[in-house]
Amino acid sequence: MTPSREDPVDQLLEIGLKDLWYPICPTGFIKESPVSLRRLGRKFALWRDHGGKLHALEDRCPHRGAPLSQGVILGDRLSCPYHGVEVRCDGVAVRVPGSPGCKLEGSQATRFFHVEERAGAVWLYNSKESVETPPPLVLPEQLTDDEQYSSFLCYAEWKGDYRYVLDNVMDPMHGTFLHKQSHSMAEGDSTAKFGIRATDTGFVFEKEGQRNVNFDWTEWADTGMHWMRLEIPYPKTGGPGGNFIIVGSYTPISPTLSCAFHWRVRKLAKGWERDTWRFLYKNRLEARHWHVLEQDRVLIENMEPDANQHEQLYQHDLGIVRLRRHLRGLAQQQLEGASA
Repeated sequence: MTPSREDPVDQLLEIGLKDLWYPICPTGFIKESPVSLRRLGRKFALWRDHGGKLHALEDRCPHRGAPLSQGVILGDRLSCPYHGVEVRCDGVAVRVPGSPGCKLEGSQATRFFHVEERAGAVWLYNSKESVETPPPLVLPEQLTDDEQYSSFLCYAEWKGDYRYVLDNVMDPMHGTFLHKQSHSMAEGDSTAKFGIRATDTGFVFEKEGQRNVNFDWTEWADTGMHWMRLEIPYPKTGGPGGNFIIVGSYTPISPTLSCAFHWRVRKLAKGWERDTWRFLYKNRLEARHWHVLEQDRVLIENMEPDANQHEQLYQHDLGIVRLRRHLRGLAQQQLEGASA
């Protein structure tokens, strides 16, 4: 997606809106050593202290800009590898071994960010400025109600602007064509009319007159994080449980790379049915789901960056238009708030 370099709204959307929670990596990415991740227009240094608690700083030492992620973990601090400057998890430079007592010591010199581990992912609050207490991270019930739902996290990095991934999910009709050989998307009419239904947290874009047949609707929601949800009916060979649920959230890495988080979910109470579904998923269904996801990835990665500048949209694209306009409106509000 090619933004206008003269348009500050596009520039903001390209790197991600502020004051939102974003998933940035699976929890297993961060182990014994510090990790550097480029996300949301900057680099972050993430590490675990000796108690396993996760911390995040901007990956730049306040002294000379060296990557803190290359340094040594000292509990809740990172020691920069270049000159040993120690930066605490709240961004304060607590020690400058080469020049004790200099003005850098004790100063709030580095941006820090709040992080949480939930649903198998690391979430970062992308605040426009440092805040002592971020708003709560509110996930959809499919990722929090462990008594009723069972899920697997699928993480992938796709080449291209993350907004093309949003467009793909907000396009139920592509399932009828691109994924028509899928065991779960072979049914339903190849023509449809769509409508938009408002919800308390966003909207649903849905086929009129067809439900529980194919990929028939997509929900977009804002609960202090942006997430999308859809359901696909399963044949009996898919095992126990209701429809196959996908919850997605998407984060920009750079203008040419994005990370996609898809939680594959079934509504199943704990017991033998849940155990059966999880066994069946890992041994049969997961490979099929990756195949479907690969179809999306290959198509999106082969679109030209400026494909959105040459579109001729029609009725099936109302959801995409609605979402794009809404995101631009949010970006405009943030820019106006910053200038005020």
